[in-house]
Amino acid sequence: MDLNLRGKVALVTGASKGIGESIARSLYSEGCRLAINGRNAVNLEKVAAELPGSLAILADVTKADQAKKMIKKVVKTLGHLDILVCNVGSGSSVPPGEENYEEWNRVFSTNLWSTTNTVEAACKSLSLRKGTIVCISSICGIEVISEAPVTYSVAKSALNAYVRGISRPLGKQGIRINAIAAGNILFNGSVWSKKLQNNPQSVKDMLENNVSLSSLGSLEDVADLSVFLASDRSSFVTGSIWTLDGGQVHS
Repeated sequence: MDLNLRGKVALVTGASKGIGESIARSLYSEGCRLAINGRNAVNLEKVAAELPGSLAILADVTKADQAKKMIKKVVKTLGHLDILVCNVGSGSSVPPGEENYEEWNRVFSTNLWSTTNTVEAACKSLSLRKGTIVCISSICGIEVISEAPVTYSVAKSALNAYVRGISRPLGKQGIRINAIAAGNILFNGSVWSKKLQNNPQSVKDMLENNVSLSSLGSLEDVADLSVFLASDRSSFVTGSIWTLDGGQVHS
């Protein structure tokens, strides 16, 4: 299937490793002119070097001023912006019941403000191109997942609500926005790679008991759906949360 993405300008935040890097590579392979963002200069430059011609932008998008500067640099260097992938996020937090004010702020900054800051900064540029936005969320924002940090679950639930709510005003500007609620994704350095190393039997039991397909997801699974949602092949889709979890959640 030709996704007609060749020549489009795409920006992926949190693209120096993991899911963000995989999405960036997939967009690049589809012929997009690529900008990648991260906070780790070494990792970001490594990815950029493997994707010749891509623009690497070191910025902390949990800070509104840095998100604005990033978008300005993309437009100034690449001419415009067609696709925005908001991938910054982290499930690392305190155990359920140990939340405090500072931790709530930190987790919301990472998992929600990183997206709202970037969307707000990019809105004008995207409207000129009838652009698309893809946000990477989590199944923790859909239903209670055992042992998942409460702060993370609430932040991702808020992100899902934001995507649904903002889709109407963005739609008036010709911009589509959707989110992917990812389940258990396996890659080097992920939580699940560590769990498999420490106790493979418990992972196998969890998958067989809770996941319809009895398997973990891959980076390619997330990247493929992201690229589809970024393309005109999904032109009638906006304000939706796409569950990608092998059949784990039942909400």
